[in-house]
Amino acid sequence: MAHFDLVIIGTGSGNSLVTPDFADKRVAVIEKGVFGGTCLNVGCIPTKMFVQAAEVARSAREASRLGVDAHVDQVRWDDIRDRVFERIDAISAGGRAYRERGSDDGNTTVFSGHARFTGDRTLRVEGYDEEISGDQIVIATGARPNIPPVVTDSGVPYETSDTIMRIEKLPRSLVIAGAGYIALEFAHVFSSLGVEVTMLARGKRVLRHADDDVSRVLTHAATDQWALERDAVMESIEQRDGTIRVTLRGGRVVEGEMLLVATGRIPNTDDLGLENTGVEVRDDGRIVVDEYGRTGADGVWSLGDCSSRYQLKHVANAEERCVAHNLVHPDDLRAFPHDVVPAAVFTHPQVATVGLTEDEAREGGHAITTKVQKYGDIAYGWALEDTTSICKVIADKATKKLLGVHLVGPEASIVIQPAVQAMSFGLTADEMARGQYWIHPALTEVLENALLGLEFD
Repeated sequence: MAHFDLVIIGTGSGNSLVTPDFADKRVAVIEKGVFGGTCLNVGCIPTKMFVQAAEVARSAREASRLGVDAHVDQVRWDDIRDRVFERIDAISAGGRAYRERGSDDGNTTVFSGHARFTGDRTLRVEGYDEEISGDQIVIATGARPNIPPVVTDSGVPYETSDTIMRIEKLPRSLVIAGAGYIALEFAHVFSSLGVEVTMLARGKRVLRHADDDVSRVLTHAATDQWALERDAVMESIEQRDGTIRVTLRGGRVVEGEMLLVATGRIPNTDDLGLENTGVEVRDDGRIVVDEYGRTGADGVWSLGDCSSRYQLKHVANAEERCVAHNLVHPDDLRAFPHDVVPAAVFTHPQVATVGLTEDEAREGGHAITTKVQKYGDIAYGWALEDTTSICKVIADKATKKLLGVHLVGPEASIVIQPAVQAMSFGLTADEMARGQYWIHPALTEVLENALLGLEFD
């Protein structure tokens, strides 16, 4: 049996655990799939590269409202796709090669295959005869697309976020099952590139877990850009003459050349042999960890999408930094920084959020004050001819503490950052509003004006 000081399962954020602290230690890295994890290969990085192409195409088509007549002559899907993956695939391959060389210190061994626990801190990797063990093991296996049985049972071909960016050619029409983060980003990409998109939302609104005002504005924007089927529960799926037909509850039928399933992601924990360990798993498949990343099994840790309630790369990276510290400083443990967690959706328009929704703030017992500021009421909004985008801020009336900020509109992911900083470092809403300059007439004035609109006791 080969023994290591540290065993890492998964090469997303887990790959960064090989720090200089382990320069004189033996480290094993196990990866059954593509090196680099979800974000690099099939998630946030490639999707945003596709979004950039989509934004250019959409901007050209919408330029006439600003007095500029423009048009899109051609969408070269091959070139869009290859621009993305020629870079991504090279980074992934380079990362694997670096680890296979043993990293800089020659202390790392890469195992390519699926790992299963056979006992206490003992693993077998598919394709290798010898079991391996570790003083410390970190499970960072990420998550994968969730495919409903109605899809798998149908036998109809389908795409997921893992596959659709590598398709050979653009379809004429696309049915997207789902109305969350992933569905909205791909709806933006493909509709902007000229594909006829139909989105199937299980509820009345898209992004239904967001703040009500955000979900309402985004739902309206979605209906303006693609076909939105609400209360859409898939009952059966079939393919006829190259066309996929989805029958919804109530008898409605939608059709498309291609089906994209974007109904969430599930942790990669169900085939790790965790029953052979003291590692506990939640009903949704997430590994149970404490605030330091420790599982219920001595010496076994977990981070990222396989254990965190946040399926966000920046959260996984923050958890990795904590675990990296905790592995070598058992008497000075650092807790996961989950107090202020922002997120963004790179659809059209962009969405960004941090903190509590209005409903969550009220349910938490806060006496709140809110302000919804329209983009169109600030100078830069005039330049954009924006009539729909909003910035919503929520604060505690008594303490003036900023509880939540939510944006739907251009550059939302950037505009929200001052609020993330303020909430992270304890600035009150009034301190944030008047304690600094806000560049005029920059788009960030929408956040400034929203803060100034809050009413305190």
